[in-house]
Order: sequence, then structure tokens, then C-alpha cells
Amino acid sequence: MEILSKLFGSEARVKIIRLFLFNPEEIFDIDDISERSKVNKNLAKKEVDGLLKAALLKKKSFYKLTEKKSGKKVIEKRKRVNGYSLNPNFPYLSSLRNFLMSGRDFGGTEVLKKLSKAGQLKLVIVAGVFTKDETSRLDLLVVGNNLNKTALSNVVSSIEADLGKEINYAYFETGDFKYRIEMCDKLIKDVLDYPHQKLLDRIPLQF
Repeated sequence: MEILSKLFGSEARVKIIRLFLFNPEEIFDIDDISERSKVNKNLAKKEVDGLLKAALLKKKSFYKLTEKKSGKKVIEKRKRVNGYSLNPNFPYLSSLRNFLMSGRDFGGTEVLKKLSKAGQLKLVIVAGVFTKDETSRLDLLVVGNNLNKTALSNVVSSIEADLGKEINYAYFETGDFKYRIEMCDKLIKDVLDYPHQKLLDRIPLQF
């Protein structure tokens, strides 16, 4: 119980734990952790230190490809850095993975709230990581009017940080989506034929 009490305590910590659970073979340095989880570097270091004490993570050095500008040239160099990886011998690893790796605990209302910043939504479908279906080609399908590509990319990046995993997504303007439905687009058909959940449906179509 003492170990578990050290695990939870902040949203940042949960994000970082998920990052390692979804990428059990990867090694991340603090810069990677901060970027992938969208957590301030100083806070990320503090949370990682806590997870090291709880024995969920372990230190592991690795070679990282870095870039350095020299005039107009970009020089790539492999540099040995200190990193962290998931400890496969952590006693509560299986229970923790079952609890935190489910996309179901990432509420649909929260997803829609984030996505609403990208445009006028008409249809939002989640699958894959959100429905525990590893065979799905997509995790997220978004349909709407005047969708902003940059805003949508930023929203997806934010969701990925919360989940701790990169997600596969596709988006379509409403007219294009309806056309693809009529043409029996394989990607869309695959999503609709397999386990999925509609978070929003304002398109009067029968799937």
C-alpha cells in the first residue's frame, strides 16, 4: 500500500505513468517525457523521481540522436543521455496496466469538449484504444464543417498526452464524408463494421 500511495497524486503523474505503460520497451529522457506528456520539464522531473522511488521506473542510459545548427547546416550527433524505462518487475504492474491503459476512463464529454475547438462537429466516433480493440485501423474519426487542421492536430496531441499513447485519427468535411459513405470507402467501412462508439452523431445517415 505504501508503494501505491506514492503513485497517484497529480494529473501529470498519471500522464507519465500511462506514457510508460503504453510504451513498455521505450526509454525516455526528461525532454521526451515532458514533450510527450505535455508536462512542464521541472514537474516531469519531480514526478519521475517519485516513480523511481516507487520502483515503477528504472534508470537506463541510451544514445539519442540530437541536432545542432552550424551556420546553415544541421549536424546530427548521437549523444549518450540518462533515461528512464518501465520496470517490468514492479509488483503491481499488471493491476496498474489494467486500470490505466483503458481508454474507456477517458470520458466522451471531455473528448468532445477538446475537439469542439477544431470546428463545427457533426460526427465523432472513437474506436481502437478507446474501445480496447487493437485490430481497429483508427482510434478517432472526426467529421465536421470548416475543420481547422492545425487546431485539430493540437487537440489530438493533447488527447495523446492524456492517454499516454499516439492515436490514429482521420477527419473529413461533412460533404466529403457523405460522398465517401456513398462510395463505400474502405477506411470508413472498416471503422463502422468493427466495435466503435459514437460520441456525437448529427448526420442523418444509416450505417
